[in-house]
Amino acid sequence: MEKPCALLVHFDKGSPSLANEIKEALEGSDTPLKVMALKKAVMLLLNGEQLPQLFITIVRYVLPSEDHTIQKLLLLYLEIIDKTGPNGKLLAEMILICQHLRNNLQHPNEYLRGVTLRFLCRIQEAELLEPLIPSILSNLEHRHSFVRRNAVLAINAIYKLPQGPQLLQDAPEMIEKFLSTEQDLSAKRNAFLMLYNSAQERAVQYLLSNLDHVANWGDILQMVVLDMIRKVCRTTPSEKGKYIKIILTLLNTTSNAVVYECAGTLVSLSSAPTAIRAAANCYCQLLLSQSDNNVKLIVLDRLQELKTAHREVMVEMVMDVLRALSSPNMDIRRKTLDIALDLITPRNIGEVVLTLKKEVVKTQNKELERNGEYRQMLVQAIHTCAMKFPDVASDVVHMLMEFLGDPNTASALDVVFFVREIIQTNPKLRESIIKTLLNTFYQIRAAKVCSCALWIIGEYCLTLPEIESGLATVKTSLGELPFYTAEEDGTGGGGEGSSSSSGGGVSATTPSSGGGGGGGGEGGRRAGAGGGTSAATSATGAMMTSKRPAVLADGTYATQSAVLEMGVGGISAGLAGTVGGAGLPNLRALLLAGDFFIGSVVATTMTKLVLRLDEVGQSRPEVNRATAEVMLYLVSIILLGKSPALPHPIDNDSHDRISVCIRILSSPTDVMREVWLKYCKDAFVTMITEKQKRETAETKAKEAVAMAQPDDLINFYHLKSKKGLSQVELEDEVQTDLKRATGEFTKDGDNSRKLNRVLQLTGFSDPVYAEAYVTVHQYDIVLDVTVVNRTKETLQNLCLELATMGDLKLVERPQNYTLGPEASKEIRANIKVSSTETGVIFGNIVYETTSVLDRNVVVLNDIHIDIMDYISPASCSDVAFRNMWAEFEWENKVAVNTSITEVQQFLDHIVASTNMKCLTPVSALKGDCGFLAANLYAKSVFGEDALVNVSVEKQPDGKLGGYIRIRSKTQGIALSLGDKITLKQKGA
Repeated sequence: MEKPCALLVHFDKGSPSLANEIKEALEGSDTPLKVMALKKAVMLLLNGEQLPQLFITIVRYVLPSEDHTIQKLLLLYLEIIDKTGPNGKLLAEMILICQHLRNNLQHPNEYLRGVTLRFLCRIQEAELLEPLIPSILSNLEHRHSFVRRNAVLAINAIYKLPQGPQLLQDAPEMIEKFLSTEQDLSAKRNAFLMLYNSAQERAVQYLLSNLDHVANWGDILQMVVLDMIRKVCRTTPSEKGKYIKIILTLLNTTSNAVVYECAGTLVSLSSAPTAIRAAANCYCQLLLSQSDNNVKLIVLDRLQELKTAHREVMVEMVMDVLRALSSPNMDIRRKTLDIALDLITPRNIGEVVLTLKKEVVKTQNKELERNGEYRQMLVQAIHTCAMKFPDVASDVVHMLMEFLGDPNTASALDVVFFVREIIQTNPKLRESIIKTLLNTFYQIRAAKVCSCALWIIGEYCLTLPEIESGLATVKTSLGELPFYTAEEDGTGGGGEGSSSSSGGGVSATTPSSGGGGGGGGEGGRRAGAGGGTSAATSATGAMMTSKRPAVLADGTYATQSAVLEMGVGGISAGLAGTVGGAGLPNLRALLLAGDFFIGSVVATTMTKLVLRLDEVGQSRPEVNRATAEVMLYLVSIILLGKSPALPHPIDNDSHDRISVCIRILSSPTDVMREVWLKYCKDAFVTMITEKQKRETAETKAKEAVAMAQPDDLINFYHLKSKKGLSQVELEDEVQTDLKRATGEFTKDGDNSRKLNRVLQLTGFSDPVYAEAYVTVHQYDIVLDVTVVNRTKETLQNLCLELATMGDLKLVERPQNYTLGPEASKEIRANIKVSSTETGVIFGNIVYETTSVLDRNVVVLNDIHIDIMDYISPASCSDVAFRNMWAEFEWENKVAVNTSITEVQQFLDHIVASTNMKCLTPVSALKGDCGFLAANLYAKSVFGEDALVNVSVEKQPDGKLGGYIRIRSKTQGIALSLGDKITLKQKGA
C-alpha cells in the first residue's frame, strides 16, 4: 500500500552532508535559519530520504519555539514522518508529539489551535488521536469561529477512521446539537457536511425541519444541501418529490454558484420536461449574467449535454442560447453557434436566420476586432441553415454576396463556396444569383475568390443575355488591351495585310501575301475597333520590345510612356463607376501582379461562354466575332506572361492551359464541347452529392444509440443490495461483477490487447526479473512494473530508478523496498506528458544483498512511448487543411520505399499505420490509375494538428515511388510521425 500524502514538493538537491547542516541549524538559536532548515528537512523526507537522527533534535530544539512559521512547518514535518514501526505499532517516542499537540489545542492563540486541528484531519493513527479527543471536543465551544469550524473538520476526519465510532461514540448527536446553536456559516457548513456523511437520517431531519429557512442560508451551506439531496435521491429515488421543491426554491437565490448546482441537480434527478426546461433557463440566465469567459464556456458545455439528452426541450431555448453571441470571445461564439445549429427546426429556422443576418450586419463595423473571423463563422452557420432548409436560402444568399469583396479572404471564400453550392442545389435561385454575381464581381480582389466566381460564371451562365453579360463582365475586369505598352520593333512588314490602330498604343505587323493579307487586315481592324488596340497574329509570333513597367505604391501599374499614360487614364476614366476608384480592374491587377493561374481560369471561363453561344442559337458571325475577341485576350495574356516586364514569367501549367483554350476555340469539336460544358459540371455535382451523403452519415452516427450485442450480459443492478450505494457506486459494482463472472482481465475483455502492452525489461537469467505494463491516457503514462526476486537471498533497498528523454517528466521517485527470496512486488511509476512526441523511458534496478557489500545494478530495456497513443483521426475542411498546410513551419519529407505494388493498397496501409483519416473523397481515389495523391489529418490529445500528404505513382518497373510529406506546428509530431511511417510503410 502506498502511504497517503497531502503534500508533494519536488526537491533534487539532497546530499549526505545536508543532514548535518540541517541538524546544526535546528540546534541553533537563529529563527530564520531554523525555518530554512526545517523546510529542507520536509523536502528531503518528501523525496524519500530517511532522516531518523533529526527527530530528537526537533523535539528538543523546535517544539518549544513560539514562532508561528516554525510551528506550521513542524506540523508538516509531523505529518510526513513514519509514526509506526515495521510491526504497525505506534512508536514510543510519539508520546512526545502527543503532549505537544495537546498543548497546541489548549493554546491561547486561536491560530495555533486552528492549524493544529486542521493537521489532525490528516492523522490516521488512532493511538495518537485518542488522548487528544477531550481537547478537540472542547474547541467546539471556543469563542473564535476559526477554531470551531476546524474542530468540526477534525471530528469528521476522526469519525471516518475505522476506529472512529469507538473514539467518538456520540459525535453525530454532538454535531447535531452544535448545528442548532452555531451562527458562523462556515462552521455550520462543516457540521452539516459531517452530519450527512456520518448520520444521514439526522441531516435529513434537520433539513426538513428548517425548510422555511433554506432560502436564507448562505451559499456554501446551500451547496452542501444540494450535494446531500443528490446522494439521498440516488439511494432512495421514491423520496425525490419532496426534494425537488427545495431545489426549485433555491433556483431563486442570488448566488450564481447555487443556481448552477441547482440546475445540475435537477438534470441528474429528473428527466421531466418541466425540470429540464427550468435547468436550461438557469443556464441561459447564467450565460448572459456572467462576465467570466471560463464560466460561460462551462455553462455552454452543460447546454451541449442537455441538447444531446433532451433535444425536444432545448429546441425551445435556441433563441435564448443565441443571445450569447453578444460576447466578444470567439470560442464562446463558436460553441454557441455549434449548439444552435443542432437545434434548428422548420419552426424556428426563420428566427435563427434573422438573428444571424443581424449579426452579419454588425460585423460591418470596422472598429470591432476580429470581425472577419466572426463573419466567416456566421457565413458558415448560414450556409448550414440554407443546406438543411433550402427555403431560407433566398433570404440570405443575396445579402451574403455583398461580402464577396471582403478583405478577409477566408470569409469571402466561405461566401463564394456557399453561393457555388446553393446555385447547384437550388435551381430556382440561379438566375438571380448570376445577376447579383455579375454586378458585384468587380468588387472581388482576392485571387481565390475570383477563381471560384469565374467558375460559377462559366458553368451557370446558360441563356444568351447571361452569356453576353458574363463575357462583358470578364472583359471589363480585364480592362483594355494591351496589358502593357510595347513599342514597334524596327522592321515592320506591310502591305495590304498590315493594319494599325491609332488609339491603341500598340503597333504590330504580320507579313502576308495575296488574299491572306486582307483577312489579316480585317482581323486587325476588328480587334482595333473592339478592344481599342491593333494586333495581328502569325505562326512565328509577334516581335515586341517594351520598357520595364513600374509598380506604384498603391499597387497600380504604370510606365513613363506617354502612350501608356493615356491608356491607363482612359481605363481609369471608363471604369471609375464600376471599380469604385480602386485603381486597376480586379482581374487586370491580379495578372499584372504575376498571378497567371487566374489567367488560366479566365481563359477557361471565356472558352466555356463562347462554346455555349452555339447552344443558345447565336448567329455564326456573332459567334466568330466573340471567338476572335476571346482569342485576342488569351494571346495577350500569354504575351504578357512571356514579356520581360514582369518579375517572373508565366508558369508552364498556365501557359499550356491557355494554349489548349486557344486550340479549342480555333477548331471546336462535339467531344470537346461535351467535356467542357457537361463533364465539368457533372464532377461538381458528384462532389456535392458525396458531401451531402457524408454529412448525413455523420449526423446519423452521432444520433445512433448504442445497442447491446447479441451475447452481452444483461445487468440487473436493481437486484443488488443498494444500501448506502450511490448510482455511480452501483455501476462500479456491476462492472466488477461482470469481470468476476466472465474472467475478463481488462474492461473490454481483450486479454491479448493487454498482453501486447507488457514489455520485458530484464532477461530471464538476471537475478531480478522485471516487466512493465504501460498505460497511456492523454497527459499521463502509468508504468505498472512487476519485479521478481529470482534468487534465494533477501534483496534490501531495492529501488526502481527511471529517467526520461523527450517531453516526459517523472512525477515522483519510487521508494525503496525489501524483497524476500523468490518474492515479487508491484511498483507503479507515474510520468507526465507535455507534448506529442515519441519519448523514451530508461533506467535500472538497484539493490543490496548481505553477501555482496556493493550495490547491484540491473540495466533495464528502454521503453519507447508510441506517438500513435496520442493522436486520433479527425476531420477538417479543405480550406482549413490548405491554410494550415501553408501556415505550419515544420515539414518532414519521407521517400516512398515499400513492397506494396498498388497505390490504393499503399494508401490504405498508411492510413491504418498512422491512425489518421483520409480527407480525400472516395470518388477522387477511384479508377485504375498509376498515380495517387491524398490528404490525411489527425489531431493529438493536446490539440495539435498533424497533416500528411501522400503523393505516390507506379513506376515502369512496377514499384511505387513518390513522397509522403508531414507538416505540423511542432517539430515533435513531424519527426515522430515521419519515423513511424518510415518503419511501417514497407507493409506485409
